[in-house]
Amino acid sequence: MNNLLKLFIITTLFAFYKIDAQYVVKKDTLSGTELSFTSDERISDALEKIEDNCNRSSNNNTKAPSKVLVANRELTNAEICRKNPKIMGFKIQVVVVKNNEDARKTATEFRNNFRSLKVETDASLRPNYKILAGSYFSKQSAADDLRNIKKVYPSAIVIPYAIFCVEAK
Repeated sequence: MNNLLKLFIITTLFAFYKIDAQYVVKKDTLSGTELSFTSDERISDALEKIEDNCNRSSNNNTKAPSKVLVANRELTNAEICRKNPKIMGFKIQVVVVKNNEDARKTATEFRNNFRSLKVETDASLRPNYKILAGSYFSKQSAADDLRNIKKVYPSAIVIPYAIFCVEAK
């Protein structure tokens, strides 16, 4: 009886060993890398049948996705600022003075008269100093402020200047 039980167990193990799933090696269809998985032979056949019904070309010539065409248009100020924080724009040159002390006095006087405009001193023309006001994307956007400044400083002009995009009007 004991021998009969051992024989039954061994026979059952060999029977299940034969029923074990088949080892299938497939090629990944997207990148061509090998994808290994274990599956039953019937499942593998069913998958191959489904794959054969797909309308795929057998060669590896994959089409590149079509490009989306965007109409050429002028970028908005926000789009420009995202790409470059500092761009070429315009500032109002209020006056040019001969020394640093006059520049400080004029800048303080300007701040008192025009509180809404940012003023800065440019010392690139030493010994002369430029007093600059505002930051603008275009000459047209500086026109209103220029008109008001010219009432107090008649020599004020709009000049091209590197500006920080977030400060510009």
